[in-house]
Amino acid sequence: MLSELLVYLLLVVGVLISVAFMVLFERKILGYIQIRKGPNKVGYMGILQSFGDAVKLFIKEQYFPISANLSIYYISPVLSLFIMLLIWPVMPWGANSVNFSYGVIFFFCCTGFGVYTLMGSGWSSNSNYAMLGAVRGVAQTISYEVSMALLLLSLIFLILGYNFSSLYESQKIIWFLLFMFPIFLCWVTSCLAETNRTPFDFAEGESELVSGFNIEYGSGGFALLFLAEYGSIIFMSYLISLMFFGGSLWFSVLLFNFLGCFFCYWFIWIRGTMPRYRYDKLMYLAWKCFLPISLWLIILYLGGVILIN
Repeated sequence: MLSELLVYLLLVVGVLISVAFMVLFERKILGYIQIRKGPNKVGYMGILQSFGDAVKLFIKEQYFPISANLSIYYISPVLSLFIMLLIWPVMPWGANSVNFSYGVIFFFCCTGFGVYTLMGSGWSSNSNYAMLGAVRGVAQTISYEVSMALLLLSLIFLILGYNFSSLYESQKIIWFLLFMFPIFLCWVTSCLAETNRTPFDFAEGESELVSGFNIEYGSGGFALLFLAEYGSIIFMSYLISLMFFGGSLWFSVLLFNFLGCFFCYWFIWIRGTMPRYRYDKLMYLAWKCFLPISLWLIILYLGGVILIN
């Protein structure tokens, strides 16, 4: 029990440090995309910039809006970070990892609960701008979680289990990417919407919403929301690598980490090149494109499993 706890604490520290380097990586890549300088002053070639920003945010004065619901206002960012750290143990790392028999269900329970932290952050601020951003963010997240659950259900029908370790064990002969390419395209697009990233960053990036649901947060509260968002991006990147590039013959620690880092880069690449989507087109894409496609693919793969068995 003690060894598992120590491994989890090391995992938490590793994730938080990874977030710092992910932010630095994003700033450097966006600097190259926009033909400008990235961080290059703090530390050697700007390598300590993210840590400097973290220190600056956490030592700033913590303030509360005078009309805010203080208990929910204070706990929502903490809960958001806690949920992000809670889903990391379901990733099958090998030694001393938590092997959930129902890891897929646990993953969707945690990501679904993230909607409440987003809603609590916007509502408890008692600001019209924050509330409007929270409503749009909740509608967006719920819309895409439906399609994500159905897309993952197609993989569950193939592996006949809810264990994440079964995903890569089932890919010993062939990657799921090769015969589930439509699901791969829908899944990576849904991951962008789920993590509120460009071109679907309506909850945070719109000028008319003044930064969306987190407008009333500063210093430590903003830093915790920021950590939760980027930690989720890293988790989703590694989850894509696990779901579609598994298998013990082709799967190694080096390849797993390379693909995870590549999809982290892909998130940044999309942000630097794609314009923001229109909100009604986002809902059209969720309910009239991805939902019918995911339902038809479930029927297709379920029929294939029945024929084979």
